[in-house]
Amino acid sequence: MKIVFASTPSQEKEINGLVRYIYSNIFPLYFTDEEIFQFKQLKVLHTSEDFNTLKDAFQVMTSIQTLISILEATQLDDQYSLLFDKNVETLQEFGLLFPFKYEHFQEERCIKNHMLSIYSNADNELLI
Repeated sequence: MKIVFASTPSQEKEINGLVRYIYSNIFPLYFTDEEIFQFKQLKVLHTSEDFNTLKDAFQVMTSIQTLISILEATQLDDQYSLLFDKNVETLQEFGLLFPFKYEHFQEERCIKNHMLSIYSNADNELLI
């Protein structure tokens, strides 16, 4: 008999938060609003199902966090290409679509005027 622990709602909430972070902080750096809209339509990184086990949820969270760390680096280095590919593969094993290669995030693709994206977080928010 093998005992496994189911993923928790807080883990799934964290995964959804990481996905929102990619859409609002990473994608606007490299893609236009129209492209990001298409990603939403294609359900890129869409988590439709609960993860079966605690381990599954941790693997997904770790893979997304690793991708974020790589893509937020000051300069993308080719040494991270294999790590990027491995984490994309892990996400795909768990049914999350992430149809990008490391080359999609190279500096020459970087959109310099990303602040105008409708997907970016507002720099100033009204606090009540």
